[in-house]
Amino acid sequence: MVEQFHIILPEFPRGFHLITHIIEDNLPKLPEKGILHIFIQHTSAGLTINENADPTVRTDFETAFNRLIPEGASKYIHTFEGIDDMPAHLKSSLVGQSVSIPVSNHRLELGTWQGIYLCEFRNLGGKRKIVMTVIS
Repeated sequence: MVEQFHIILPEFPRGFHLITHIIEDNLPKLPEKGILHIFIQHTSAGLTINENADPTVRTDFETAFNRLIPEGASKYIHTFEGIDDMPAHLKSSLVGQSVSIPVSNHRLELGTWQGIYLCEFRNLGGKRKIVMTVIS
């Protein structure tokens, strides 16, 4: 069985944000076993799974990504949407646009210290569209 539905995330500031609770709050009853696939429909934001306990991890992610792909590099050609746009596209490609999580006993099988992150790479990214597919 396959169920698919859409949600719209509220606007988040630039950075790495735990959205596990938003995802869980918008899920139907999950099957006994299966997979939840989550896809973000944007090219300047991404999704990943990482540390859910210590918020300094998310701050360090932001620092590392900004060092790896700085804004305002003189070699960027795609600049008409702002100095954060091309770096956001590059960062999004590194992180990716989807995550898949096993489902067991009607629950997401995230590890003890794992959470789902929205990686917002734009200064003003706006609301983000998510497609969630439950496969059982």
